[in-house]
Amino acid sequence: MKKREAVIVGVADVPLQNGKVTESLSVLQVQARAARDALNDAGLSMRDVDGLLTAGMWGVPGPGQLPTLTLAEYFGITPRYMDATNIGGSAFEAFVAHAATAIEAGRCDVALITYGSTQKSEKSRNLAGRPSVLTMQYETPWGMPTPVGGYAMAAMRHMHEYGTTSTHLAEIAVATRKWAQRNPAATMRDPLTIDDVFASPMISDPLHLLDACLVTDGGGAIVMTTAEHARALGRPPVYVRGYGESNTHWTMSGMPDLARLTAAEIAGREAFRMAGISHDAIDVAQIYDSFTITVLLTLEALGFCKRGEGGAFVSGQRTAPGGAFPLNTSGGGLSCCHPGMLGIFLLIEAVRQLRGECGERQVQNARTALVHGTGGTLSSGATCILSQS
Repeated sequence: MKKREAVIVGVADVPLQNGKVTESLSVLQVQARAARDALNDAGLSMRDVDGLLTAGMWGVPGPGQLPTLTLAEYFGITPRYMDATNIGGSAFEAFVAHAATAIEAGRCDVALITYGSTQKSEKSRNLAGRPSVLTMQYETPWGMPTPVGGYAMAAMRHMHEYGTTSTHLAEIAVATRKWAQRNPAATMRDPLTIDDVFASPMISDPLHLLDACLVTDGGGAIVMTTAEHARALGRPPVYVRGYGESNTHWTMSGMPDLARLTAAEIAGREAFRMAGISHDAIDVAQIYDSFTITVLLTLEALGFCKRGEGGAFVSGQRTAPGGAFPLNTSGGGLSCCHPGMLGIFLLIEAVRQLRGECGERQVQNARTALVHGTGGTLSSGATCILSQS
């Protein structure tokens, strides 16, 4: 019997204006728009969907705790495979892996992955600290700003151990903005310099405001099916060649090493092993950029450079357009959008790059892409390696 092979066959995101959805939409409507457009991109309809994967729903309490139930009801479908695993912003890279295994095992034929957020429109983002319950009771009462305080601790530790500087971090923000300037859909497109990053307010030493991601609305969807089905639909498939996931902690006091992303090391190692390729084969990378330090730590953890060498790796605008390492080509969370959980948008950009659909920001001859999501406060990591063939 011929082996079923899972592929991505459709992607879509919802347009934003000044970081908000362009109409007064609920978080369900945002996801419905993205799902409709991704299914159209795939040449499919909602009645074809028998697998549903989603997490989050920023901007809505209550029903958002049971997102697959809520969405299946709203979409009018009865899936035979569901997944609502929530490991933060990396959930969607994990969902691609979970959907791939479900499709290849015959548990579903068409998997729909969605995310929606109206956090900016609803002004629902609360950074005053996570509820002081369970393990958070040991951190929240002491007033650490959430989540930036945890990232600032990691940045300060990396600086102490390896001599990393604020200039190294600012290089990432500036390079990412240069990509955003080539993306008409990006929220922030004004020119940015290292001095501009330093001049922005310090929000948690050593991180400035422009070291931090945006706060926006957003909606995205991904459609997966079999390679055979994609060929029948006449749609260009994007193959899922490798994946991995892991997590190490939730509270910062539980992080094994503030200057090391163990979860990303495990996830990346598994993805490269499964794909059977080396780092040199990656043509374009999309790496979660909740903060500039997230990118630097992840590059080290995934093995693109050694521990402590992330600062040198990103220097000289290496990750900017025209640089040797194209990274976060949409403008990422720092300049394009960050609707609470970014992972699905990294995947959408990777698929578009591999399909040659990115216009001015298109990376020439992009055949293989790495996507890595980070969740929690440097807590979870999930990696996908995608290819044209």
